[in-house]
Amino acid sequence: MPTDCISYQESGYFSMLINDYLNEKPELKALYHRFPNLESFKLQLVEKGNNFSDGGGVNGKFKREILVSVLEKQYESISISKETKQNIHNLIHSNTFTITTGHQLNLFTGPLYFLYKIISTINLCKELKTEYPEHNFVPIYWMATEDHDFEEINYFTFKHKKFSWNRKSFGPVGRISNEGLGDVFDVFKSEIGLGKNAESLKNLFKKAYLEHSNLADATRFLANELFAKEGLVIIDGDATDLKKIFVPYIKNELLHQTAFAKVNETIPLLEKYSAQVNPREINLFYIEDNLRERIVFKNGKYAVLNTKLTFSEDEIVKEVENHPEKFSPNVLLRPLYQEVILPNLCYIGGGGELAYWLELKSFFESQNVTFPILLLRNSVLLATEKQAAKADKLQLTWRDLFMNQQELFTQKTKILSDFTIDFTAQKEALKKQFEDLHKIAVATDKSFLGAVKAQEAKQIKGLENLEKRLLKAEKRVHQEQLNRIIALQNELFPNQSLQERKVNFAEFYVEFGEVLIEKLLTELKPLEQEFKVVVL
Repeated sequence: MPTDCISYQESGYFSMLINDYLNEKPELKALYHRFPNLESFKLQLVEKGNNFSDGGGVNGKFKREILVSVLEKQYESISISKETKQNIHNLIHSNTFTITTGHQLNLFTGPLYFLYKIISTINLCKELKTEYPEHNFVPIYWMATEDHDFEEINYFTFKHKKFSWNRKSFGPVGRISNEGLGDVFDVFKSEIGLGKNAESLKNLFKKAYLEHSNLADATRFLANELFAKEGLVIIDGDATDLKKIFVPYIKNELLHQTAFAKVNETIPLLEKYSAQVNPREINLFYIEDNLRERIVFKNGKYAVLNTKLTFSEDEIVKEVENHPEKFSPNVLLRPLYQEVILPNLCYIGGGGELAYWLELKSFFESQNVTFPILLLRNSVLLATEKQAAKADKLQLTWRDLFMNQQELFTQKTKILSDFTIDFTAQKEALKKQFEDLHKIAVATDKSFLGAVKAQEAKQIKGLENLEKRLLKAEKRVHQEQLNRIIALQNELFPNQSLQERKVNFAEFYVEFGEVLIEKLLTELKPLEQEFKVVVL
């Protein structure tokens, strides 16, 4: 079976909001700036270039100098490729722009779509460089180091086995000590097996997590090892010098709560879909090594929830000026932080991420910050040649395998059957006969009409029940082949959900090694709205 694809809209795995966005429905036009195509980037380059040159009282050249300085410091402890080094150096120049994706610090990258986000970002940079060679485009992976939802990231799945890092966590996850990961490594090492690729994975896990002190450093090393040759630049926003650039926006959030007002004005436009995230009155956390708690305003004071910390207005303004690193944007404010400190053109994310970005355009406008182009990341179904051969033998298309399992079971039963399991013709003939009875009932005794209608419904229902029983009987006749079909679908869609949300890259890397990433880099086209099937 050849490599194939299916549109996101037809795959059945995306929300109505994302499908309507991809279809450029007019009612969503007010929620995004420019639709992701090559022509849009020409205008975005000009606008972002002008906007980034001066913002929040910090000129663009100075912001670029700070950005480069922070990145060089963050990369001090790891080996850096010449491609990544060049990309960091290029960020000082006004003709250099970024394409950004973000992701949590999932243990050992978490599910497969971690790779797809980053590869989408890398490949878009390549495509833009071809189209606009006078500019440089740098792929950015924004590590979500300030998140505190440790339970969402402390595990990964390999061959149906869950590997969990069981410990208590408080505060920003990027600052968490890697203590205890040796136990996870020992279990992983015993499960992964033998061979060159297995040894590479063991070595990668060991160096990332056992030779680095915290989760941010481990994740940076891991992503760098996987993508350094592609010039990926990894950034940790939990940096004092970057937060200093964001100080005017932090003050605005505390004193004027603009995000709350602007996002609440936007949410009614999403009534048909329901909002992904509801804004807080203050969309900031107060953070220290073992603390990340919301800031609230009550009784004329700024308070940090679940602590005794309180500030007057003057005190919290001074705290922002003296310690900006203690203020952490939440999910709705982080996009603004990112776009203020990066010369960014486009954000690449999953459907859930784009859903909350679509709430933010009017807020960005109120802050005089260019709203980025929003691009849905590539989605991929990985299949082996053996699985593709099985599909061919079972006369399955990739489109078939994306179907709801019960619908697939029924459709294939009807195809395998020696006769038609469809009583539509019989039901139509029955309805025709009852049309004549309806005319008689109306012409003679209208009270008889109810009895005729009831009898018609009863006989139609009888035919439908016979159809179901016949289908059930045929399923038993063809049970063996149907089981093979369902078994294949279950391999490709574990728990009848997307492979990319369940399976860790190690499951394929142990068999295919570097070919896995090389193949994805070759196959994925970020501006094409297609769910890609990649056969390894």
